[in-house]
Amino acid sequence: MGHHHAAFNQTASVALKLAVGAGLGALVLSFGAPARSGPPQAAAPAGSGTGMGLSGPGRMGNQSMDQHFIVMMIPHHDGAIAMADLALTRAKRPEIKELAKSIRASQTRENAQMRAWYREWFGKAVPSWGPGTGWGWQGGMGMGGGMGMGMGMGMGMGGGTNLSALSAAPDFDRAFIEQMIPHHQMGVMMASMAQTNSQHPQLRAMQQAMVKAQSREIEQMSQWYRSWYGTP
Repeated sequence: MGHHHAAFNQTASVALKLAVGAGLGALVLSFGAPARSGPPQAAAPAGSGTGMGLSGPGRMGNQSMDQHFIVMMIPHHDGAIAMADLALTRAKRPEIKELAKSIRASQTRENAQMRAWYREWFGKAVPSWGPGTGWGWQGGMGMGGGMGMGMGMGMGMGGGTNLSALSAAPDFDRAFIEQMIPHHQMGVMMASMAQTNSQHPQLRAMQQAMVKAQSREIEQMSQWYRSWYGTP
């Protein structure tokens, strides 16, 4: 069991270090990185820490908080969608497949809505990042555009997602949970912090819904993990 715990801890640690090097570095530091030890744990209650984000007018460089959030959350969602797609063919347990269907549907819908808002609010399409740039599991180390090296690794993949390792995992369901929980925890952190300074009520409502839904999914996966693998 020890090697699973060590691998999970290493994944979480690397994810947080990469996030600090990315565009949300200051936010992660101000929010406070959640301590992790042992098997996957449930995230803090929804909304906890939401008052600890950036102060001021909610701007990061020349981007508004809302613009910055959308640019980073879409590839983060893409990572979860890719994992969910894989789960639909590789997962053994019907519970994992049902969760994967739900994640794919909700996050695909949210991505479409965020793209529409971005065009409406900022007058242009959300920047598109090709393979190897925005997708950390393909070796990309940055997105260019002055966004900071490591954004693809820290945010696009958020939480240490590795599709190659997941695809080759001898126990896919276990590996899926061990990757999706920290990925969701990063999403909850991002949405919790961003809503503090969001200028658009529609996006703030979506962020609150993200925190609620993903926190619930984290708890469900944590319960499954304890039940199926006998760890606390």
